[in-house]
Amino acid sequence: MNERYLIPTNSKRGHLIAGMFVPLDLVIGGIGLVITFVLFLIVKSPTMTQAFLIIIPLAIAALLIFPMANYHNVRTFLGEMIDFYTGLRKYIWKGWCYKSEWQTDEPRKSR
Repeated sequence: MNERYLIPTNSKRGHLIAGMFVPLDLVIGGIGLVITFVLFLIVKSPTMTQAFLIIIPLAIAALLIFPMANYHNVRTFLGEMIDFYTGLRKYIWKGWCYKSEWQTDEPRKSR
Protein backbone atom coordinates (compact mmCIF):
# COMPACT_ATOMS: atom_id res chain seq x y z
CA MET A 1 0.00 0.00 0.00
CA ASN A 2 3.03 2.28 -0.41
CA GLU A 3 3.15 2.97 3.34
CA ARG A 4 -0.25 4.66 3.28
CA TYR A 5 -2.78 3.54 5.85
CA LEU A 6 -6.50 3.55 5.44
CA ILE A 7 -8.70 3.81 8.53
CA PRO A 8 -11.98 1.98 8.05
CA THR A 9 -15.16 3.91 8.74
CA ASN A 10 -16.22 1.44 11.41
CA SER A 11 -12.93 1.40 13.34
CA LYS A 12 -14.56 2.69 16.54
CA ARG A 13 -16.96 -0.25 16.57
CA GLY A 14 -14.07 -2.51 17.55
CA HIS A 15 -13.91 -0.75 20.93
CA LEU A 16 -17.62 -1.31 21.65
CA ILE A 17 -19.31 -4.34 23.16
CA ALA A 18 -21.18 -6.22 20.40
CA GLY A 19 -20.21 -3.36 18.09
CA MET A 20 -22.68 -0.88 19.60
CA PHE A 21 -22.58 -0.67 23.41
CA VAL A 22 -20.26 0.87 25.98
CA PRO A 23 -20.31 -0.61 29.51
CA LEU A 24 -22.56 2.21 30.81
CA ASP A 25 -25.16 1.35 28.14
CA LEU A 26 -25.26 -2.23 29.36
CA VAL A 27 -25.60 -1.06 32.97
CA ILE A 28 -28.54 1.21 32.05
CA GLY A 29 -30.23 -1.58 30.08
CA GLY A 30 -29.62 -4.09 32.87
CA ILE A 31 -31.05 -1.78 35.53
CA GLY A 32 -34.18 -1.19 33.44
CA LEU A 33 -34.57 -4.93 32.88
CA VAL A 34 -34.08 -5.81 36.57
CA ILE A 35 -36.53 -3.14 37.76
CA THR A 36 -39.15 -4.36 35.28
CA PHE A 37 -38.60 -8.00 36.25
CA VAL A 38 -38.87 -7.22 40.00
CA LEU A 39 -42.05 -5.22 39.44
CA PHE A 40 -43.60 -8.13 37.51
CA LEU A 41 -42.70 -10.44 40.43
CA ILE A 42 -44.27 -8.07 42.97
CA VAL A 43 -47.55 -7.61 41.07
CA LYS A 44 -49.08 -11.08 40.77
CA SER A 45 -51.74 -10.62 38.07
CA PRO A 46 -51.35 -7.16 36.55
CA THR A 47 -54.07 -5.49 34.55
CA MET A 48 -53.23 -3.90 31.21
CA THR A 49 -52.67 -0.50 32.84
CA GLN A 50 -50.42 -1.97 35.53
CA ALA A 51 -48.47 -3.97 32.94
CA PHE A 52 -47.94 -0.80 30.90
CA LEU A 53 -46.68 1.05 33.99
CA ILE A 54 -44.41 -1.86 34.93
CA ILE A 55 -42.78 -1.89 31.46
CA ILE A 56 -41.94 1.85 31.60
CA PRO A 57 -38.45 1.40 33.21
CA LEU A 58 -37.43 -1.07 30.51
CA ALA A 59 -38.84 1.19 27.77
CA ILE A 60 -36.93 4.22 29.08
CA ALA A 61 -33.69 2.23 29.32
CA ALA A 62 -34.17 0.85 25.80
CA LEU A 63 -34.89 4.33 24.46
CA LEU A 64 -31.69 5.72 26.03
CA ILE A 65 -29.42 3.04 24.56
CA PHE A 66 -31.10 2.97 21.14
CA PRO A 67 -28.57 3.76 18.35
CA MET A 68 -28.94 7.13 16.63
CA ALA A 69 -27.51 8.52 13.39
CA ASN A 70 -24.51 10.86 13.77
CA TYR A 71 -24.34 10.08 17.51
CA HIS A 72 -23.53 6.91 19.43
CA ASN A 73 -27.01 6.62 20.92
CA VAL A 74 -29.86 8.72 22.31
CA ARG A 75 -28.10 9.09 25.68
CA THR A 76 -25.06 10.62 23.97
CA PHE A 77 -27.29 12.95 21.93
CA LEU A 78 -29.12 14.16 25.04
CA GLY A 79 -25.80 14.72 26.85
CA GLU A 80 -24.42 16.75 23.94
CA MET A 81 -27.63 18.78 23.71
CA ILE A 82 -27.58 19.59 27.43
CA ASP A 83 -23.89 20.50 27.23
CA PHE A 84 -24.56 22.79 24.26
CA TYR A 85 -27.39 24.69 25.95
CA THR A 86 -25.82 24.91 29.42
CA GLY A 87 -22.16 25.30 28.46
CA LEU A 88 -20.17 28.42 27.75
CA ARG A 89 -20.80 29.58 24.19
CA LYS A 90 -18.26 32.33 23.65
CA TYR A 91 -16.41 31.67 20.43
CA ILE A 92 -13.40 33.91 19.77
CA TRP A 93 -12.29 34.03 16.17
CA LYS A 94 -8.67 34.91 15.51
CA GLY A 95 -8.37 34.18 11.84
CA TRP A 96 -6.82 36.20 9.08
CA CYS A 97 -9.65 38.76 9.16
CA TYR A 98 -9.51 39.29 12.94
CA LYS A 99 -8.68 42.80 14.08
CA SER A 100 -7.07 43.07 17.50
CA GLU A 101 -7.58 46.02 19.83
CA TRP A 102 -4.00 47.22 19.35
CA GLN A 103 -4.43 47.56 15.59
CA THR A 104 -5.62 50.90 14.23
CA ASP A 105 -7.29 51.93 11.01
CA GLU A 106 -4.29 54.07 10.04
CA PRO A 107 -2.03 52.68 7.33
CA ARG A 108 1.37 51.58 8.45
CA LYS A 109 4.18 54.09 7.87
CA SER A 110 7.13 52.85 5.90
CA ARG A 111 10.62 53.38 7.30
